[in-house]
Amino acid sequence: MYRSNTCGALRASDIGSEVILSGWVHKLRDKGFVAWVDLRDRYGITQLVFDQERTSKELLEQARELGRETVIQAKGEVIERTSKNPNIPTGEIEVLVKELTILNKSLLPPFTIEDETDGGDDIRMKYRYLDIRRNPVKNKLIFRHKVTMEVRKYLSDQGFIDIETPYLIKSTPEGARDFLVPSRMNEGQFYALPQSPQTFKQLLMVGGMDKYFQIVKCFRDEDLRADRQPEFTQIDCEMAFVEQEDILNTFEGLTKHLLKEIKDVEIDEFPRMTYDDAMRLYGNDKPDIRFGMQFGELNHVAQHKDFNVFNSAELVVGIAVPGAASYTRKEIDKLVDWVKRPQVGAKGMVYVKCNEDGTYKSSVDKFYDQEDLAKWAEVTGSKPGDLICVLSGNTNQTRAQLSALRMELATRLGLRKPDEFAPLWVIDFPLLEQDEETGAYHPMHHPFTSPKAGQLELLETKPGEVKANAYDLVLNGNEIGGGSIRIYDKETQAIVLKHLGFTDEEAKAQFGFLMDAFQYGAPPHGGIAFGLDRLVAILGGQETIRDYIAFPKNNNGRDVMIDAPATIDEEQLKELHLKLDL
Repeated sequence: MYRSNTCGALRASDIGSEVILSGWVHKLRDKGFVAWVDLRDRYGITQLVFDQERTSKELLEQARELGRETVIQAKGEVIERTSKNPNIPTGEIEVLVKELTILNKSLLPPFTIEDETDGGDDIRMKYRYLDIRRNPVKNKLIFRHKVTMEVRKYLSDQGFIDIETPYLIKSTPEGARDFLVPSRMNEGQFYALPQSPQTFKQLLMVGGMDKYFQIVKCFRDEDLRADRQPEFTQIDCEMAFVEQEDILNTFEGLTKHLLKEIKDVEIDEFPRMTYDDAMRLYGNDKPDIRFGMQFGELNHVAQHKDFNVFNSAELVVGIAVPGAASYTRKEIDKLVDWVKRPQVGAKGMVYVKCNEDGTYKSSVDKFYDQEDLAKWAEVTGSKPGDLICVLSGNTNQTRAQLSALRMELATRLGLRKPDEFAPLWVIDFPLLEQDEETGAYHPMHHPFTSPKAGQLELLETKPGEVKANAYDLVLNGNEIGGGSIRIYDKETQAIVLKHLGFTDEEAKAQFGFLMDAFQYGAPPHGGIAFGLDRLVAILGGQETIRDYIAFPKNNNGRDVMIDAPATIDEEQLKELHLKLDL
């Protein structure tokens, strides 16, 4: 056998035992008459000792020639370590090697396989299989495994059935572009990779499966952002004979279970907030409620003077930054520059210092007196010692800009604590949202979301006001899950598709299979999908998902390790009935 024990298993109680270990050479220390090798595997590090007196001179010479990351097998006796290492579990022992076998030599790695490596992102992505040997990456992948196992345990205990759905499906309009797969056997026709298993899980409800879940790969061919992958993993769930309250209670339970089992954190309360209130108070639909700085809308107390910047604005809104009245003018000017960056897009910022003596000093003292500024402080909830930051302009843009500033200030002030967890349900989303350029409406979630009771008729007159039976679960300012109660009858689905611009023929071509299924006794149903990559990262105390994915793509959607995507040869193109005009 290659090993009798792993490199993290041996303790003082094993002294005197004969063992076989296999792993990678982590470090070599040579003192001439004796050499030590740190042998590493997934489980830990064990120190090997080579001593010309207690073993042999030939074995010591063999050890001295070992290169880093060479794979070896060592047989020997567990002995007490003279210089103990309290920083590792195996620090009381070492293995006196009597037999050494080199299983595979290694080239010199392009970066050090250490917790703190000298390798940059690009080189570590290219040699990801080496990066995985490092504890920070290895431990994140093990952590992901723990989370997924707890998800499976909880959902299985709740009666959910794990069912696989197809990866080669029909292209449907779900918001992002599909990845397309040409069919060799059906000339000119294409499969699509699923953006989600949405229609299949609804069909499973029609099939009477009642409670379904799947930890599933999904694919979106969309423009990439820094922390978004073209392929990602969902915890996809659906339930029959449920209302919104049933879904929320069930998946509050899942979230509580994960926080308790993974982080030993108990949370009783999952606040609920409407979409409208989230936008009004925080400027976005996934607010971080670990800290305050709620928005205060100032139109009624700021648009009565001769300050035209505010008078001409659709919205004047501010936040109170705790303890920031001590900021110098230079520090405030840097904040102004920060909001004026293209990524944020504000034209400027007005500020008010709330002094400890109850007076106010602002950048607009020329236009507003102390009584005016006291009203601003009241609306924003400012206290002595706080700094009020005010932006103005178009409502949607200004809210987004102030939301970005709020999050930036919270980061600078240390208010976004990774070991603190604040879940929140955002409910009552609009069914539709309007494209600002074309004026066309498209679904905020997807075309199968049910409108709230009694609101279907509003589609004819006020489509933008129709509310949906839709909900998002937010954790620490990140959407970790989203779902809805679904439409389950053909007539309602046809009406919604019509208002999304589908003709009867287009609706039948795209979704005829689902609408036909609704005619065979579809039950009321609804569900939710969690973004597993994001959920795992947040539970791990981070917001970057890449290190929790074994083989991620880079920011350009490329796998630089295997050099994909790549061209294919002309013969393959012919088989697929494709021709590239380059």
